[in-house]
Amino acid sequence: MDLKHVDPARAHGPLLRVWHTIGRSPFGRWYGIHVASPVDAALLRRTGGRVRMVGALPTAVLATTGAHSGAARENPVVYFHDGPAADADVVLVASSFGRDRHPAWFHNLVAHPDVRLNDVPFRAAVVEDPKEYERLFALAVRLYPGFADYRDRTALVGRRIPVLRLTRTG
Repeated sequence: MDLKHVDPARAHGPLLRVWHTIGRSPFGRWYGIHVASPVDAALLRRTGGRVRMVGALPTAVLATTGAHSGAARENPVVYFHDGPAADADVVLVASSFGRDRHPAWFHNLVAHPDVRLNDVPFRAAVVEDPKEYERLFALAVRLYPGFADYRDRTALVGRRIPVLRLTRTG
């Protein structure tokens, strides 16, 4: 499966803004948690990345190793690139739709940082530098304004949404 280059600063057209409005609604959040997330990894894999249930958001299949089980895991994740180059690092935001806990894939990635995104090998690292974190989170919000909503939700329970940088290893 290809990993299309995603520029988070790209201008949003009217249709994409409609998708963002729907995604940020209570129904959109419910749909993302209960429908899209459980189905998208298989759907993306079966269609070569052409069809996904999260609408216009750039989504790829993240393959990790279970933190405790050691089993292979696949999860759909929203991603973007940090720079214009074809080999630019990929950025993931472990928002989990603004829920109280980090997504399971985040724990897997921290325990086993060698991962695959759409079958492309990467090494993952949590972004720790506060300035870099803020810069990347701002790009994530440009890509999908709902990330700001998730940040507000998690702040209420004391959870800081992790941002991760994936560097190509292959």
